[in-house]
Amino acid sequence: MSAAPVMTLDGPGGAGKGTLASALARELGWWLLDSGALYRLVGLVALRDGLDAALPTDCATAVAASRGLDIVFEPDRGAGQRVRLAGEDVTDIIRSDAVSDAASKWAVQPAIREALLARQRDFASAPGLIADGRDMGTVIFPDADLKLYITASAEERARRRFAQLSDQHVDANLDRIYREILERDARDASREVAPLKPAVDAHVIDTTGESVTTSLDKVRRLVREKGWIHA
Repeated sequence: MSAAPVMTLDGPGGAGKGTLASALARELGWWLLDSGALYRLVGLVALRDGLDAALPTDCATAVAASRGLDIVFEPDRGAGQRVRLAGEDVTDIIRSDAVSDAASKWAVQPAIREALLARQRDFASAPGLIADGRDMGTVIFPDADLKLYITASAEERARRRFAQLSDQHVDANLDRIYREILERDARDASREVAPLKPAVDAHVIDTTGESVTTSLDKVRRLVREKGWIHA
């Protein structure tokens, strides 16, 4: 699909793939595609417009909106990248639990996934692309040069999300977060189109109980084997 090298990182939310993808993109000087941000933007638009994924007319409206999203990704030293929707900085908004849940519900819609397919593939350009998502290695870039599947236990991911919200002084309930993660995992894994699963040729990395440094070192070893970094 592209002459530029592509590295994919798939896996469930909270496993650490976004952190790893951002770090690798900075080290390699490659482009970064946060595909989850695209679906979160769809979820945000749907929430703001009061759209219901169960209604065909609302689905048609969401598909049209997906194709016409005015999106800008801006490099940011602290957050990896800032996300702007029609000029509005929505980087923090799209990480809320409400938007995350909406994004997961809309992501099961085949028409939404089809609408965003070409847009995601257009990100692949020189010097290379780090693609972070749920189906990067299975659907969007099946011929990627290196595929990773980043995972962690649901308990671990719930604790991480709880700690993150606590640091932001947001009232949170660990049991509720855990249940929502299980529900989202089940929805992502069972959807008819592009279910969440490792590509057959993906390297599976479990970050449960690991520091970011330890997980990143594991990935770096694979990147070195490709000759993309030498240090």
